Amino acid sequence: MKKWILGFIIAAMIGWAAYDFLSPAEETAQETTIDVSQEENQSATESVPAETTGLAVGDIAPDFELATMDGETIRLSELRGQRVFVNFWATWCPPCRAEMPDMQQLYEEQDIPFEILAVNLTESEQNEQNIASFVEDFNLSFPILLDMDSTIAEKYQVKAVPASYMIDTEGRIAFVAPGAMHYDMMAQEIKKMN
Repeated sequence: MKKWILGFIIAAMIGWAAYDFLSPAEETAQETTIDVSQEENQSATESVPAETTGLAVGDIAPDFELATMDGETIRLSELRGQRVFVNFWATWCPPCRAEMPDMQQLYEEQDIPFEILAVNLTESEQNEQNIASFVEDFNLSFPILLDMDSTIAEKYQVKAVPASYMIDTEGRIAFVAPGAMHYDMMAQEIKKMN
């Protein structure tokens, strides 16, 4: 009887070893099939260029729509085909005050056609009258957009103002400035864009 039990245990161990030995081979075969089909899918996707929306240079700029101080609505994507200078700012920000006259001068000169969208972080202002006074004091003629709840500033991951994005005619981010710019820098970056 002991020989029979011992024989059964040995046969079970041999069976288990054979099963264990063959199972990884089947899994490897399945993994290979999956890897091959994933590679085929990947190469098929790579042949069609994807439009990546993001905040890095080369990405399509995230679209947004905001009201201006005059009550008009401007959508970024509707300006496709033009160079666009998107600037996030606030009246209480000294560097914003410093760069606004340069932005206005550049806007008036326009050797190369472009649009400025000055996005005010309205939620951070004491009141909207401060914005109107600021625009009047600096004699600004480009569109002033009101980001009432900072949704667009959050979308563009604005940590501090001023922050600017230069967007080319294809709607791609060509340059990012996380801080104030001066006239020459603005003009140079606009000229570089297509």
